[in-house]
Amino acid sequence: MRRRTGINRFQGITYGLWAKGCYTEARRGKEFYTETIYTLLGIMRIAIRAGNYRIHCLQLIEVKMKSLIFAFCVVFAFGDLRAQTNIWQPSPGHRQIPIWPGAVPDAKPVPEPESAITTEKLYAGKPAVVVSNVSQPTMTVYSPKAKNTGAAVVVFPGGGYRVLAMDLEGTEVCEWLTSKGITGVLLKYRVPGSGPHFDWTNSRFVNPKPTMALQDAQRTLGLLRLNAAELNIDPHKIGVLGFSAGGYLVAAISTHFERAYPPIDAADKKSCRPDFAVAIYPGHMSIAYKKDLSKLNPGIRVTNQTPPTFLLHAQDDPINPVEYSLLYYAALRSANVPVEMHLFTEGKHAFGLRRTKLPITRWPELVETWLRTIGMTSVGRNSPATPVVHIQPETIRPQRFHIVRKGETLSGISYEYYGSAGKWRKIFEANRGTVKDANTVRPGTKLIIPD
Repeated sequence: MRRRTGINRFQGITYGLWAKGCYTEARRGKEFYTETIYTLLGIMRIAIRAGNYRIHCLQLIEVKMKSLIFAFCVVFAFGDLRAQTNIWQPSPGHRQIPIWPGAVPDAKPVPEPESAITTEKLYAGKPAVVVSNVSQPTMTVYSPKAKNTGAAVVVFPGGGYRVLAMDLEGTEVCEWLTSKGITGVLLKYRVPGSGPHFDWTNSRFVNPKPTMALQDAQRTLGLLRLNAAELNIDPHKIGVLGFSAGGYLVAAISTHFERAYPPIDAADKKSCRPDFAVAIYPGHMSIAYKKDLSKLNPGIRVTNQTPPTFLLHAQDDPINPVEYSLLYYAALRSANVPVEMHLFTEGKHAFGLRRTKLPITRWPELVETWLRTIGMTSVGRNSPATPVVHIQPETIRPQRFHIVRKGETLSGISYEYYGSAGKWRKIFEANRGTVKDANTVRPGTKLIIPD
Protein backbone atom coordinates (compact mmCIF):
# COMPACT_ATOMS: atom_id res chain seq x y z
CA MET A 1 0.00 0.00 0.00
CA ARG A 2 1.41 3.34 -1.01
CA ARG A 3 2.15 5.73 1.85
CA ARG A 4 0.23 8.97 1.57
CA THR A 5 2.49 12.00 1.42
CA GLY A 6 -0.01 14.83 1.64
CA ILE A 7 0.51 15.98 -1.96
CA ASN A 8 -0.75 14.50 -5.22
CA ARG A 9 1.00 13.88 -8.54
CA PHE A 10 0.01 17.25 -9.97
CA GLN A 11 1.30 19.11 -6.89
CA GLY A 12 4.55 17.18 -6.94
CA ILE A 13 5.18 18.06 -10.56
CA THR A 14 4.16 21.69 -9.99
CA TYR A 15 6.46 22.10 -6.98
CA GLY A 16 9.26 20.48 -8.89
CA LEU A 17 8.94 22.80 -11.88
CA TRP A 18 8.61 25.82 -9.60
CA ALA A 19 11.76 24.81 -7.70
CA LYS A 20 13.60 24.41 -11.00
CA GLY A 21 12.54 27.94 -11.93
CA CYS A 22 13.72 29.26 -8.55
CA TYR A 23 17.08 27.60 -9.12
CA THR A 24 17.40 29.26 -12.52
CA GLU A 25 16.49 32.67 -11.15
CA ALA A 26 18.87 32.31 -8.21
CA ARG A 27 21.72 31.49 -10.56
CA ARG A 28 20.83 34.34 -12.89
CA GLY A 29 20.28 37.04 -10.25
CA LYS A 30 22.88 39.14 -8.52
CA GLU A 31 21.50 38.47 -5.04
CA PHE A 32 22.31 35.01 -3.66
CA TYR A 33 20.79 34.97 -0.21
CA THR A 34 20.51 32.36 2.48
CA GLU A 35 16.70 32.52 2.37
CA THR A 36 16.76 31.31 -1.24
CA ILE A 37 18.64 28.19 -0.22
CA TYR A 38 16.27 27.52 2.67
CA THR A 39 13.26 27.82 0.34
CA LEU A 40 14.74 25.52 -2.29
CA LEU A 41 15.74 22.93 0.29
CA GLY A 42 12.18 22.91 1.62
CA ILE A 43 10.70 22.47 -1.82
CA MET A 44 13.15 19.69 -2.59
CA ARG A 45 12.10 17.80 0.53
CA ILE A 46 8.43 18.16 -0.39
CA ALA A 47 8.97 17.11 -3.98
CA ILE A 48 11.15 14.11 -3.16
CA ARG A 49 8.60 12.88 -0.60
CA ALA A 50 6.03 12.65 -3.40
CA GLY A 51 6.31 8.87 -3.54
CA ASN A 52 7.17 7.51 -6.98
CA TYR A 53 6.93 10.85 -8.78
CA ARG A 54 10.68 11.50 -9.01
CA ILE A 55 10.41 12.41 -12.63
CA HIS A 56 13.28 13.68 -14.71
CA CYS A 57 12.82 17.33 -13.73
CA LEU A 58 13.07 16.47 -10.00
CA GLN A 59 16.20 14.42 -10.57
CA LEU A 60 17.65 17.34 -12.47
CA ILE A 61 16.77 19.69 -9.63
CA GLU A 62 18.36 17.38 -7.06
CA VAL A 63 21.63 17.31 -9.00
CA LYS A 64 21.60 21.03 -9.60
CA MET A 65 20.68 21.76 -6.00
CA LYS A 66 23.74 19.90 -4.78
CA SER A 67 25.84 21.97 -7.13
CA LEU A 68 24.13 25.15 -6.04
CA ILE A 69 24.51 24.46 -2.33
CA PHE A 70 28.19 23.62 -2.73
CA ALA A 71 28.84 26.78 -4.71
CA PHE A 72 26.88 28.84 -2.19
CA CYS A 73 28.78 27.45 0.80
CA VAL A 74 32.24 27.79 -0.69
CA VAL A 75 32.17 30.94 -2.74
CA PHE A 76 29.11 32.93 -1.67
CA ALA A 77 30.99 36.19 -1.66
CA PHE A 78 33.36 35.43 -4.50
CA GLY A 79 31.17 34.81 -7.57
CA ASP A 80 31.76 32.15 -10.22
CA LEU A 81 35.16 30.45 -10.23
CA ARG A 82 37.59 29.14 -12.76
CA ALA A 83 39.78 26.38 -11.37
CA GLN A 84 43.55 26.40 -11.15
CA THR A 85 45.64 23.29 -10.76
CA ASN A 86 48.38 24.77 -8.58
CA ILE A 87 48.41 25.09 -4.80
CA TRP A 88 48.67 28.66 -3.51
CA GLN A 89 52.20 29.97 -3.16
CA PRO A 90 53.34 33.38 -1.87
CA SER A 91 55.06 35.83 -4.17
CA PRO A 92 58.82 35.41 -4.87
CA GLY A 93 60.98 36.28 -1.89
CA HIS A 94 58.50 34.91 0.65
CA ARG A 95 58.31 31.42 2.09
CA GLN A 96 55.49 29.54 3.78
CA ILE A 97 56.54 28.21 7.18
CA PRO A 98 54.63 25.28 8.70
CA ILE A 99 53.47 26.30 12.16
CA TRP A 100 53.29 22.79 13.61
CA PRO A 101 56.56 20.82 13.95
CA GLY A 102 54.91 17.41 13.63
CA ALA A 103 51.34 16.16 13.63
CA VAL A 104 48.70 18.88 13.53
CA PRO A 105 46.53 18.73 16.68
CA ASP A 106 42.95 17.51 16.30
CA ALA A 107 43.52 17.01 12.58
CA LYS A 108 40.44 16.25 10.51
CA PRO A 109 40.35 14.90 6.94
CA VAL A 110 39.57 17.39 4.16
CA PRO A 111 37.28 16.54 1.21
CA GLU A 112 39.96 17.08 -1.44
CA PRO A 113 43.61 18.14 -1.77
CA GLU A 114 44.40 21.78 -1.07
CA SER A 115 43.86 24.01 -4.10
CA ALA A 116 43.74 27.67 -5.15
CA ILE A 117 40.98 29.01 -7.39
CA THR A 118 40.41 32.42 -8.93
CA THR A 119 37.07 34.22 -9.14
CA GLU A 120 35.63 35.43 -12.41
CA LYS A 121 33.83 38.16 -10.51
CA LEU A 122 35.97 41.28 -10.18
CA TYR A 123 36.53 43.25 -7.00
CA ALA A 124 37.56 46.82 -7.74
CA GLY A 125 38.63 45.64 -11.21
CA LYS A 126 40.52 42.55 -10.03
CA PRO A 127 39.62 38.91 -9.39
CA ALA A 128 40.23 37.26 -6.03
CA VAL A 129 42.16 34.10 -5.19
CA VAL A 130 40.64 31.70 -2.67
CA VAL A 131 42.25 28.64 -1.11
CA SER A 132 40.32 25.57 -0.01
CA ASN A 133 40.95 22.31 1.88
CA VAL A 134 43.85 23.50 4.03
CA SER A 135 45.08 20.70 6.30
CA GLN A 136 48.67 21.90 6.84
CA PRO A 137 48.53 25.49 8.18
CA THR A 138 51.41 27.85 7.45
CA MET A 139 52.51 31.40 8.12
CA THR A 140 54.23 33.68 5.62
CA VAL A 141 56.24 36.64 6.95
CA TYR A 142 56.31 39.95 5.06
CA SER A 143 59.01 42.19 6.53
CA PRO A 144 59.27 45.97 6.01
CA LYS A 145 61.91 46.99 3.48
CA ALA A 146 62.46 50.51 4.80
CA LYS A 147 61.46 51.84 8.22
CA ASN A 148 60.48 49.33 10.88
CA THR A 149 58.19 50.31 13.73
CA GLY A 150 58.77 46.99 15.47
CA ALA A 151 55.05 46.20 15.28
CA ALA A 152 53.73 43.02 13.66
CA VAL A 153 50.23 42.01 12.58
CA VAL A 154 48.98 38.46 11.99
CA VAL A 155 46.40 38.57 9.17
CA PHE A 156 43.41 36.21 9.13
CA PRO A 157 41.66 36.06 5.71
CA GLY A 158 37.91 35.49 5.62
CA GLY A 159 35.94 32.84 3.78
CA GLY A 160 33.25 31.49 6.12
CA TYR A 161 35.61 28.84 7.54
CA ARG A 162 35.21 27.05 4.20
CA VAL A 163 37.83 28.85 2.09
CA LEU A 164 40.42 31.63 2.55
CA ALA A 165 40.33 34.87 0.54
CA MET A 166 44.08 34.73 0.21
CA ASP A 167 44.87 37.91 -1.74
CA LEU A 168 41.82 40.14 -1.24
CA GLU A 169 42.01 39.75 2.54
CA GLY A 170 45.55 38.46 2.89
CA THR A 171 48.59 39.25 0.76
CA GLU A 172 47.34 42.70 -0.22
CA VAL A 173 46.90 43.54 3.46
CA CYS A 174 50.44 42.38 4.26
CA GLU A 175 51.84 44.55 1.48
CA TRP A 176 50.03 47.58 2.91
CA LEU A 177 51.35 46.81 6.39
CA THR A 178 54.98 46.55 5.26
CA SER A 179 54.66 49.89 3.47
CA LYS A 180 53.86 51.39 6.88
CA GLY A 181 56.83 49.81 8.65
CA ILE A 182 54.80 46.92 10.11
CA THR A 183 55.66 43.25 9.70
CA GLY A 184 52.74 41.37 8.14
CA VAL A 185 52.28 37.68 8.91
CA LEU A 186 49.74 35.88 6.72
CA LEU A 187 48.21 32.85 8.43
CA LYS A 188 46.88 30.12 6.16
CA TYR A 189 44.73 28.47 8.81
CA ARG A 190 42.85 25.20 8.46
CA VAL A 191 39.58 25.04 6.50
CA PRO A 192 36.87 23.83 6.15
CA GLY A 193 34.98 23.51 9.42
CA SER A 194 37.67 25.05 11.60
CA GLY A 195 35.43 27.67 13.22
CA PRO A 196 31.75 28.62 13.68
CA HIS A 197 29.89 27.93 10.43
CA PHE A 198 26.55 26.99 8.97
CA ASP A 199 26.10 23.30 8.19
CA TRP A 200 24.06 23.28 4.99
CA THR A 201 23.60 19.52 5.01
CA ASN A 202 21.83 19.50 8.37
CA SER A 203 20.55 23.11 8.26
CA ARG A 204 22.11 24.15 11.55
CA PHE A 205 24.72 26.50 12.97
CA VAL A 206 27.83 24.72 14.26
CA ASN A 207 30.34 25.81 16.90
CA PRO A 208 33.05 23.15 16.58
CA LYS A 209 35.17 22.09 19.54
CA PRO A 210 38.05 22.36 19.46
CA THR A 211 38.27 25.34 17.14
CA MET A 212 41.15 24.42 14.85
CA ALA A 213 41.51 27.95 13.47
CA LEU A 214 41.99 29.26 17.02
CA GLN A 215 44.66 26.63 17.64
CA ASP A 216 46.51 27.78 14.51
CA ALA A 217 46.24 31.43 15.54
CA GLN A 218 47.48 30.82 19.09
CA ARG A 219 50.40 28.78 17.82
CA THR A 220 51.38 31.55 15.38
CA LEU A 221 51.49 34.26 18.05
CA GLY A 222 53.64 32.02 20.25
CA LEU A 223 56.06 31.41 17.38
CA LEU A 224 56.35 35.13 16.66
CA ARG A 225 57.14 35.97 20.28
CA LEU A 226 59.67 33.15 20.51
CA ASN A 227 61.44 34.38 17.36
CA ALA A 228 60.91 38.11 17.87
CA ALA A 229 64.61 39.00 17.85
CA GLU A 230 65.27 37.06 14.65
CA LEU A 231 62.26 38.64 12.94
CA ASN A 232 63.18 42.10 14.25
CA ILE A 233 59.82 42.69 15.89
CA ASP A 234 58.83 43.83 19.37
CA PRO A 235 57.16 40.91 21.22
CA HIS A 236 54.93 43.46 22.97
CA LYS A 237 53.64 44.97 19.71
CA ILE A 238 52.07 41.95 18.02
CA GLY A 239 48.47 42.36 16.91
CA VAL A 240 45.88 40.57 14.79
CA LEU A 241 43.68 41.70 11.88
CA GLY A 242 40.92 39.67 10.27
CA PHE A 243 37.99 39.86 7.88
CA SER A 244 34.57 38.20 8.18
CA ALA A 245 35.28 34.70 9.56
CA GLY A 246 38.81 35.99 10.19
CA GLY A 247 37.18 38.81 12.15
CA TYR A 248 35.58 36.25 14.42
CA LEU A 249 39.00 34.64 14.81
CA VAL A 250 40.31 38.05 15.92
CA ALA A 251 37.68 38.14 18.67
CA ALA A 252 38.34 34.51 19.61
CA ILE A 253 42.08 34.92 20.12
CA SER A 254 41.45 38.24 21.89
CA THR A 255 39.44 36.39 24.55
CA HIS A 256 41.15 32.98 24.78
CA PHE A 257 44.65 33.11 26.28
CA GLU A 258 44.81 29.52 27.49
CA ARG A 259 46.06 27.21 24.74
CA ALA A 260 43.33 25.23 22.98
CA TYR A 261 45.78 22.36 22.50
CA PRO A 262 48.41 20.55 24.59
CA PRO A 263 51.68 22.56 24.64
CA ILE A 264 54.36 21.22 22.30
CA ASP A 265 57.51 23.29 22.74
CA ALA A 266 58.94 26.62 23.87
CA ALA A 267 56.66 28.61 21.53
CA ASP A 268 53.65 27.42 23.52
CA LYS A 269 55.13 28.84 26.71
CA LYS A 270 54.88 32.34 25.23
CA SER A 271 51.73 34.41 25.60
CA CYS A 272 49.25 34.11 22.74
CA ARG A 273 47.38 37.27 23.76
CA PRO A 274 47.46 39.92 21.00
CA ASP A 275 48.58 43.41 21.98
CA PHE A 276 45.91 44.94 19.72
CA ALA A 277 43.16 43.69 17.44
CA VAL A 278 41.42 44.83 14.23
CA ALA A 279 38.16 43.17 13.12
CA ILE A 280 36.79 44.12 9.68
CA TYR A 281 33.13 43.14 9.06
CA PRO A 282 33.45 40.25 11.57
CA GLY A 283 31.11 37.26 11.20
CA HIS A 284 29.49 34.66 13.48
CA MET A 285 29.35 37.10 16.40
CA SER A 286 25.77 36.45 17.56
CA ILE A 287 24.38 33.59 19.62
CA ALA A 288 22.41 32.09 16.72
CA TYR A 289 23.67 33.49 13.42
CA LYS A 290 21.05 35.88 11.95
CA LYS A 291 18.17 34.28 13.85
CA ASP A 292 19.04 36.05 17.10
CA LEU A 293 21.05 39.26 17.00
CA SER A 294 20.36 40.19 20.62
CA LYS A 295 23.25 38.33 22.29
CA LEU A 296 26.96 37.86 21.66
CA ASN A 297 28.21 34.42 20.65
CA PRO A 298 28.99 32.68 23.98
CA GLY A 299 32.30 31.54 22.51
CA ILE A 300 33.50 35.15 22.84
CA ARG A 301 34.18 35.81 26.53
CA VAL A 302 35.24 39.45 26.83
CA THR A 303 37.17 40.53 29.94
CA ASN A 304 39.25 43.55 30.85
CA GLN A 305 42.25 41.61 29.52
CA THR A 306 40.90 41.72 25.96
CA PRO A 307 43.31 43.93 23.98
CA PRO A 308 42.45 47.35 22.50
CA THR A 309 40.22 46.75 19.49
CA PHE A 310 39.30 48.48 16.22
CA LEU A 311 35.99 47.59 14.51
CA LEU A 312 34.74 48.44 11.00
CA HIS A 313 31.41 47.51 9.39
CA ALA A 314 29.00 48.58 6.65
CA GLN A 315 25.34 48.91 7.58
CA ASP A 316 24.26 47.34 4.28
CA ASP A 317 26.42 44.22 4.67
CA PRO A 318 24.17 41.37 3.38
CA ILE A 319 26.35 38.59 4.80
CA ASN A 320 27.36 39.74 8.27
CA PRO A 321 24.79 42.10 9.83
CA VAL A 322 26.17 45.27 11.36
CA GLU A 323 24.75 44.02 14.66
CA TYR A 324 27.71 41.65 14.87
CA SER A 325 30.09 44.57 15.44
CA LEU A 326 27.59 46.36 17.66
CA LEU A 327 27.32 43.33 19.95
CA TYR A 328 31.08 43.04 20.27
CA TYR A 329 31.47 46.79 20.79
CA ALA A 330 28.94 46.73 23.65
CA ALA A 331 30.75 43.82 25.32
CA LEU A 332 34.11 45.55 25.01
CA ARG A 333 32.74 48.78 26.46
CA SER A 334 31.13 46.91 29.34
CA ALA A 335 34.52 45.37 30.18
CA ASN A 336 36.32 48.75 29.97
CA VAL A 337 38.38 47.64 26.98
CA PRO A 338 39.60 50.52 24.76
CA VAL A 339 37.63 50.18 21.51
CA GLU A 340 37.19 52.30 18.39
CA MET A 341 34.37 51.51 15.96
CA HIS A 342 33.59 52.96 12.53
CA LEU A 343 30.24 52.28 10.83
CA PHE A 344 29.46 53.31 7.25
CA THR A 345 26.13 53.47 5.44
CA GLU A 346 27.42 51.67 2.33
CA GLY A 347 30.10 49.11 1.62
CA LYS A 348 28.41 45.70 1.70
CA HIS A 349 30.84 42.80 2.19
CA ALA A 350 34.23 41.45 1.08
CA PHE A 351 35.81 44.69 -0.13
CA GLY A 352 39.11 43.90 1.52
CA LEU A 353 41.75 46.55 1.02
CA ARG A 354 40.74 47.57 -2.50
CA ARG A 355 39.87 51.22 -2.93
CA THR A 356 36.57 52.24 -4.54
CA LYS A 357 34.46 55.40 -4.53
CA LEU A 358 32.89 54.35 -1.23
CA PRO A 359 34.36 56.06 1.86
CA ILE A 360 34.51 52.79 3.81
CA THR A 361 37.35 51.54 1.59
CA ARG A 362 39.60 54.21 3.10
CA TRP A 363 39.62 52.30 6.36
CA PRO A 364 43.40 51.61 6.27
CA GLU A 365 44.02 55.29 7.00
CA LEU A 366 41.77 55.03 10.07
CA VAL A 367 43.69 51.99 11.31
CA GLU A 368 47.02 53.74 10.76
CA THR A 369 45.87 56.67 12.90
CA TRP A 370 44.52 54.35 15.58
CA LEU A 371 47.78 52.38 15.78
CA ARG A 372 49.71 55.60 16.30
CA THR A 373 47.20 56.67 18.97
CA ILE A 374 47.68 53.51 21.02
CA GLY A 375 51.46 53.76 20.64
CA MET A 376 52.09 50.74 18.43
CA THR A 377 53.72 52.38 15.42
CA SER A 378 55.63 55.38 16.73
CA VAL A 379 59.08 55.72 15.15
CA GLY A 380 61.73 58.41 14.98
CA ARG A 381 61.30 61.26 12.55
CA ASN A 382 64.38 60.28 10.54
CA SER A 383 63.93 56.54 10.11
CA PRO A 384 66.84 55.01 8.21
CA ALA A 385 66.45 52.52 5.41
CA THR A 386 67.58 49.71 7.68
CA PRO A 387 65.33 48.56 10.53
CA VAL A 388 65.33 50.87 13.53
CA VAL A 389 64.18 48.27 16.03
CA HIS A 390 66.80 46.02 17.61
CA ILE A 391 65.24 43.58 20.01
CA GLN A 392 67.63 42.18 22.61
CA PRO A 393 67.49 38.49 23.48
CA GLU A 394 64.93 37.90 26.21
CA THR A 395 67.64 36.81 28.64
CA ILE A 396 68.98 40.38 28.79
CA ARG A 397 65.75 42.23 28.04
CA PRO A 398 65.20 45.41 30.08
CA GLN A 399 62.87 45.19 33.06
CA ARG A 400 59.18 45.23 32.13
CA PHE A 401 56.59 47.33 33.95
CA HIS A 402 52.79 47.39 33.96
CA ILE A 403 50.47 50.22 35.01
CA VAL A 404 47.38 48.71 36.64
CA ARG A 405 44.09 49.62 34.98
CA LYS A 406 40.76 49.87 36.72
CA GLY A 407 39.32 46.46 37.52
CA GLU A 408 42.53 44.53 36.82
CA THR A 409 43.67 41.68 39.04
CA LEU A 410 47.03 39.98 39.43
CA SER A 411 45.68 36.82 37.79
CA GLY A 412 44.46 38.87 34.84
CA ILE A 413 47.83 40.61 34.50
CA SER A 414 49.46 37.18 34.69
CA TYR A 415 47.27 36.10 31.75
CA GLU A 416 48.43 39.09 29.74
CA TYR A 417 52.16 38.49 30.14
CA TYR A 418 52.50 34.76 30.67
CA GLY A 419 49.39 33.31 29.05
CA SER A 420 48.38 31.76 32.37
CA ALA A 421 46.59 33.10 35.43
CA GLY A 422 48.54 30.76 37.68
CA LYS A 423 51.68 32.90 37.70
CA TRP A 424 50.10 35.80 39.63
CA ARG A 425 52.18 34.87 42.68
CA LYS A 426 55.36 35.53 40.67
CA ILE A 427 54.18 39.11 40.07
CA PHE A 428 53.11 39.45 43.72
CA GLU A 429 56.49 38.34 45.04
CA ALA A 430 58.30 40.80 42.74
CA ASN A 431 56.15 43.68 44.05
CA ARG A 432 55.85 42.92 47.78
CA GLY A 433 56.88 46.43 48.72
CA THR A 434 54.19 47.92 46.48
CA VAL A 435 51.32 45.45 46.68
CA LYS A 436 50.19 44.67 50.22
CA ASP A 437 47.23 42.46 49.36
CA ALA A 438 47.20 40.06 46.41
CA ASN A 439 43.43 40.45 46.10
CA THR A 440 43.45 44.24 45.86
CA VAL A 441 45.60 46.18 43.43
CA ARG A 442 44.95 49.91 43.13
CA PRO A 443 44.56 51.39 39.61
CA GLY A 444 47.64 53.36 38.59
CA THR A 445 50.05 51.13 40.53
CA LYS A 446 53.30 50.49 38.65
CA LEU A 447 54.16 46.81 38.80
CA ILE A 448 57.41 45.02 37.94
CA ILE A 449 56.77 42.15 35.53
CA PRO A 450 59.52 39.57 36.05
CA ASP A 451 60.72 37.33 33.21
